[in-house]
Amino acid sequence: MELREYARMDATGLKDLLDRREVTRGEVFEAARAAIAQVDPVLGAVVGEVFDEPPAYSEAGPFSGVPFALKDLMCTAAGVRNENGSALTAGFVARRDSDLMVRWRAAGLAVACRTSTPEFGFSATTEPVANGPTRNPWNPERVAGGSSGGSAALVAAGALPWAHANDAGGSIRTPAALCGVVGLKPTRGLVPPGPDSDEPLFGLTAEFAVTRSVRDAAALLDLVHGSAPGDRYHVRRRAPGEFAAAVGLRPRRLRVAVSTDSPGGGADPAVAAEVLRVAGLLEDFGDQVERAAPVVDDERFRELNLTFWSASIADTIQALTGGRDVEKALALVETATAAMVRHGLALRWEDVSRARGYQNELTRSMAGFLDRFDLILTPTTRSTAWPIGELDANRPGIDARGWVDTLSGYSPFTAVYNATGQPAISIPTGMSEGLPIGVQLAAAPGQEDVLLAVAAQLEEADPWRGRVPAVHAGGPAGHPSPEIRETEAR
Repeated sequence: MELREYARMDATGLKDLLDRREVTRGEVFEAARAAIAQVDPVLGAVVGEVFDEPPAYSEAGPFSGVPFALKDLMCTAAGVRNENGSALTAGFVARRDSDLMVRWRAAGLAVACRTSTPEFGFSATTEPVANGPTRNPWNPERVAGGSSGGSAALVAAGALPWAHANDAGGSIRTPAALCGVVGLKPTRGLVPPGPDSDEPLFGLTAEFAVTRSVRDAAALLDLVHGSAPGDRYHVRRRAPGEFAAAVGLRPRRLRVAVSTDSPGGGADPAVAAEVLRVAGLLEDFGDQVERAAPVVDDERFRELNLTFWSASIADTIQALTGGRDVEKALALVETATAAMVRHGLALRWEDVSRARGYQNELTRSMAGFLDRFDLILTPTTRSTAWPIGELDANRPGIDARGWVDTLSGYSPFTAVYNATGQPAISIPTGMSEGLPIGVQLAAAPGQEDVLLAVAAQLEEADPWRGRVPAVHAGGPAGHPSPEIRETEAR
């Protein structure tokens, strides 16, 4: 299989080639290995080795042999390292599959590698001390975002059609926006988090993937959604292919709330302009667009995130050390991680209870807002990708509260939907000075079909998949076709 052909195809396109037996699974996997080898020396997105052969998968799965990657955080595969972007957990090998990994295998996904994450996933950029920075394929001097930056960079660079990602404050959507791919964060509980956790990070975390196309996100969600035995949230399985079918729908007269501001600040002018341009497209589709936003108490929301994150990271470190020699363990982690652990260890039960109380209040307030609107349209990130090294989790003197405040300034539009458990998707509709702009759509819990339908409608009206970044496995990069340049100019 020619590398240029492989690098331009999404997962559905590769599946079609395999189903027609125009290529073999071995040829596709070798193309993936070659593509990764071409781009990763620049990107730094892979952790450890690229696998000679993928971990076992079902040859009867609907996407049997389509390449994939595992983010080096949370979703575990028996016998595969899971190191969390940290020197503290270097060398850890998972003893069992997570429930999601069982479904990846059943789908037939051929895992080619692990992808980089910031230490324990807690940053808006993927620059861990343990593995070094992951760079943006559009400009390697810029960040790929976090915490699923390794996955987003490889997908954007044509090395993989899709890759595992997870999201506790924007970690799917932020790198998707900065790298120019699709990032769907599902409804809380829609994708199983177990068996090692029933509600990761007090319910902030959702598992899924970054993809090259909306149709791939829908097809993958069809295969992995629904509760696993013992899950806290019992989510029914949809009819086979129901999410994929939503991609072909063209909803009309949706009520859309649009905002370019957040309690943490507004978007840069180019990003705000792109959101308003997309709002105009929705009006052209026949939707009712209104400037409006849900009410969020910025101070209480930041306290919620500080409490949930620091308590969870502290609990992780205590579990790893058995509650002994915590300070010795902190000598092996980054400054921000150590600060969060110390803050978490000092929390009282009433601090957690207060944060839980605001989470409940905010979730119910959001539900009331979505009685009035079908969709919320915002920026995904405040700006396009910023320079490597600007957001340093290991600089001296970081304190926990200051770090949380810093992160909220980089990505103020995403984290609210983790607290409320709603689905949200970032799609790469725009460009500014050679860097992608993502816009975010959010809907009521369980309304992934609406998000996918509207995202596909926008993808069809204003295609982005032909854009080629400067670092790309498909050959000479940075030279999109005249048709793509015309699209970008609009």
